[in-house]
Amino acid sequence: MKFQPDRSNAQSINGYGPGWISVDADKITHSVILGSNGLRKPWPCARFEDLTAEHFAQLAELEGELIIFGSGTRNRFPPPAWLAPLMQRRLGLETMDTAAACRTYNILASEGRNVVAALLLEV
Repeated sequence: MKFQPDRSNAQSINGYGPGWISVDADKITHSVILGSNGLRKPWPCARFEDLTAEHFAQLAELEGELIIFGSGTRNRFPPPAWLAPLMQRRLGLETMDTAAACRTYNILASEGRNVVAALLLEV
C-alpha cells in the first residue's frame, strides 16, 4: 500500500536545531510567534529568564484556539499568574520544549486547526 502525504496550506516548520527553525523556505534564528493562518512575527525574548507576564499577555491577543509554548531546550513552565490573560479569553496553553512544540504545531496545523506557536529559540 502506498501512502500519500496530506496536503496542507498551513505554514509549517520544516526543520529545527539549537537556536534555529526553518519555516517554509526561511531560516529563523530568533524567538518567534507562528500561526497556522500565516502569522509570523518576532517574539522579543532570547532566554527563558527574559520572559515576563507581558509576553503571555501578547499571546492572549492572538486569534488562535490553542497556544503552544516552546520553552527552549528543556520543558519549563511560566508562573501561573502570567497565564491569567489567556484564561480570561478561554485560550489553552500547552508548554513543552521547543523541539516538541515544533512537531506538535505541525501536526495540529496540518489538521486544519487554528494553532499558534510561541517558540523560544535559545542559543
